[in-house]
Amino acid sequence: MSESRRYLKFTRWVVVVGAALLLSGCGINKIPAEKQQVNATWSQVLNEYQRRTDLIPNLVATVKGYAKHEASVLEAVTDARSRVTSTRIPADVLTNPKEFHQFEKNEATLGGALSRLMSVTENYPNLKADQNFLVLQAQLEGTENRIAVARRDYILAVQQYDTELTTIPGRWYHSLFYSNYKPIQNFTISQQAQRVPKVHF
Repeated sequence: MSESRRYLKFTRWVVVVGAALLLSGCGINKIPAEKQQVNATWSQVLNEYQRRTDLIPNLVATVKGYAKHEASVLEAVTDARSRVTSTRIPADVLTNPKEFHQFEKNEATLGGALSRLMSVTENYPNLKADQNFLVLQAQLEGTENRIAVARRDYILAVQQYDTELTTIPGRWYHSLFYSNYKPIQNFTISQQAQRVPKVHF
């Protein structure tokens, strides 16, 4: 191999390595990294909502034993839970405004029904002393707190991701390399609906 060919091969190698280092250091991978963070935080939101949904049958059964006259409140919780569990979450929920807002509406309805149920239990001192109820109450309170944290983390991850898509240089990378990446939906329900249900007794 001639000296000029070796030099040309070496030069190409240096250019390729230099370009790779330059691109990796300039944020070209930030959009996919931010998207992975959004996906991870969304999974945690779903985990916490599922935990809450799983607690409801035992909670309703316990309350029902003491508060037979509260059938409408118990029915509202059961119906809201049924709506949440029967609604299929599509794969594109994060980029589909209609589906995302339906998801958050269902969860807000369930949260509101649980809040009303917890308020009703104030009228039943024997229920408030029941050991099973106390355990469920503590688990629900912890779950509601974890939901709030998971939602906050998701909101921040979406904010970072959407900001990266719309600011320079991310906007350039988006148009050149990641045009199939769409803005992500974020929680928009009212502050009232986002409050943690009162479960202290």
